[in-house]
Amino acid sequence: MAKTALITGASSGIGEAFAHLHARKGGDVILTARSRDKLDKLADELRDTHGVKTHVFALDLGADGGAQDLVDQVAAAGLGVDILINNAGFGGHGPHVDRDLDKELSMIDLNVKALVTLSHQFGAQMAERGSGRILNVGSTAGFMPGPLQNVYFATKAFVQSYSQALDHELRPRGVTVTVLAPGYVETGFADAADLHGTNLVKGGGKSPASVAKHGYEAMTRGALVTVNEGPLGFLVNWIVPLLPRRAVLKMVEGMQKK
Repeated sequence: MAKTALITGASSGIGEAFAHLHARKGGDVILTARSRDKLDKLADELRDTHGVKTHVFALDLGADGGAQDLVDQVAAAGLGVDILINNAGFGGHGPHVDRDLDKELSMIDLNVKALVTLSHQFGAQMAERGSGRILNVGSTAGFMPGPLQNVYFATKAFVQSYSQALDHELRPRGVTVTVLAPGYVETGFADAADLHGTNLVKGGGKSPASVAKHGYEAMTRGALVTVNEGPLGFLVNWIVPLLPRRAVLKMVEGMQKK
């Protein structure tokens, strides 16, 4: 499976963990995020430690045309993508109408529009070759609506629906699409999303390395949707759908309150 993997949001957290994992398996990596310094440092480390080829493209995928710019730059460099890991994304805490609209729309641009662009463009190349794997990092948030993280939960619901349908279309052409839907992970996400002090993060979360390992293995075997924690997977798949909708909304709101 090693081959070349393009990893978005690779400068930290789960994305960085994916890069280390793939490089340990002998795979070359294409790393992208906004921070060139962090990407260059990671690229040097992976190249020196594992002897793999590393390529860095520092840009903002959420900017207008950013995702297509990445596609064009990868093509201009003569690189092929065997594995696409769409990991980049962010959230934000607070009632939707009280939050800055530009931030909410930027969340959609990165979490949804960039992911769709990359999946469409690289997915088409994979389908033409007759092989490839796409791993889209969703969230257990995608299984339910999310008061106080309204747009974030909605973007992850989109990722889950879109990815499953895309897998159904591409699987006969040799390409699989997997959704990794983790619970809370100990990354910089809580800082960026202003979630400290909520019940969601008080109990701590899983490590980026463990989540990346779970997702990578699920992608390798061609799983459709995977949750990294068994009990949490049972809850979102079998309990939440049976609960009254108002009860689910109150439950999620309670998790998000400070």
